Amino acid sequence: MANELNRNQAAFATRAVHVGQEPDPLTGAVIPPVYHATTFVQDGIGRSKGFDYSRSGNPTRNMLELCLADLEGAETAHVFPSGLSAAATLLEALPAGSSILAHHDLYGGVYRLLADVRPVTAGHRINFVDFSDIDALKQAVAAHRPSLLWFETPSNPTLRIVDLSAVARIGNEVNAITVCDSTFSSPAGQRPIEHGIHVVVHSATKMLNGHSDLLGGVVAVSATAPAGLAERIKYLQNALGAVMSPTDCALLHRSLKTLEIRSARQSASALSLATSLQRRADELRLDRVVYPGLESHPQHALAARQMFNFGCVISIELAGDIVRVERVLTATRYFRFAVSLGSVESLIQHPASLTHAAVPEDRRSATGIGPQLIRLSIGLEDPVDLEQDLVQALKIQS
Repeated sequence: MANELNRNQAAFATRAVHVGQEPDPLTGAVIPPVYHATTFVQDGIGRSKGFDYSRSGNPTRNMLELCLADLEGAETAHVFPSGLSAAATLLEALPAGSSILAHHDLYGGVYRLLADVRPVTAGHRINFVDFSDIDALKQAVAAHRPSLLWFETPSNPTLRIVDLSAVARIGNEVNAITVCDSTFSSPAGQRPIEHGIHVVVHSATKMLNGHSDLLGGVVAVSATAPAGLAERIKYLQNALGAVMSPTDCALLHRSLKTLEIRSARQSASALSLATSLQRRADELRLDRVVYPGLESHPQHALAARQMFNFGCVISIELAGDIVRVERVLTATRYFRFAVSLGSVESLIQHPASLTHAAVPEDRRSATGIGPQLIRLSIGLEDPVDLEQDLVQALKIQS
C-alpha cells in the first residue's frame, strides 16, 4: 500500500493529535476552550485581534480547519454545517452555465444537487460518466469540455475505485477543477491531493467524526488548485453563512485525534468480514460481496496503490426477494438499520430506498444499485461478534 509517512513533518497520527491544539495560553489547559462568542470587541477602526463576527471567523473553527488542511495536505480547509452544504458552496464558485462532468455513481444527495438543483438555479450543464473507465472519461471530457470534474472513490455504495492520478492529469489537460469526494475513506485512508487532485470534499458526519453525533462537511483546497479558488471558497463560506457551530467544531476536532486508529481497526475488521462472507457466499445466499480489499474486486490493485487501507464499507447483494432483504435488515443485533457510515457502531442500510432514493430507478439499476443490495458500515465492535450477528440474520428462513 501507499507510504503514509510524509518525510518532511511528523507522522499523520501525531499531527492529528497536535495540529491546531496548542495549550490555552491563559490557563495552560491542554485542550483550548470552545469559543461560543458570536461577536468580538474591536480595538479601533480597522484594528482587532483577528476576529469580528463568528460567521466570518471563529477561533474554534479556525483550529479545526488548520488541522484538516494539514491532514489532507491542502492549502486550506473549510468546514460547513453538512456535507451537502459544503458541496453546494463549492459549486457556487463556478460561473453560471458551467459544464460539469460527474461520476455516474454518486451519493443520492449529491446526485440530486447536480442533476436537479443546480441546472435550474445556476444553469449548469451536467453530464454523467463512469470515472472508473478512464477511456470513457477521456471521451466525455473531449465532448463536453467541462469546467469541473466531480467524482467519488470509493463510490457510494458500489465501491468503484477511480484512478486519482489519471483524473488529475485529464483535468489539468483541459484546465478543469478536479473534485474528489473522499467521504468513504478520509485522509487516514487516502489523500487525493497527493495524487494531484485540486479539491477534496467530505461529509464530516461520517468517517471524520465517527460518532454519529454531528453533521458536517469539509472542502479542502490544494495549493495547486486554480489561482484564487481557496480564497473564493473562504469568501463564499462567509457570504452564504454556511459555517459549522463552535460546539460541532470542537467535537469534530476531538474525533480527528482517533481517526487513524479508528480507520485502521475498521478497515481490518471489514476485510476480515468481507473475506468470510465471500468464502461463505453460497451458504449465506449471497450473489455478490463487494469490498476493495478483496482480490476479487476488479480494481483491487488500484485501491492497493492509492489507499492506505480499504475502508469500512462492504456492499452485499442478497439472493432472494425484497422480503428477505428487509428481514435481514431488521434481524441484526449489533448492526443498526440506519443511514450513514464510518461511526464506531456498525450500521446496515438499504441504498435503493434510503441514500439513493433520489436517484432515478433506471440510473440506480445501471450502476448496480438494485433492491437486493445492502450496504454495511463496520464499526469498532469485536469482528467475531459482528460476523456472528450478520450470519444469523442471513440464515433466517422465511
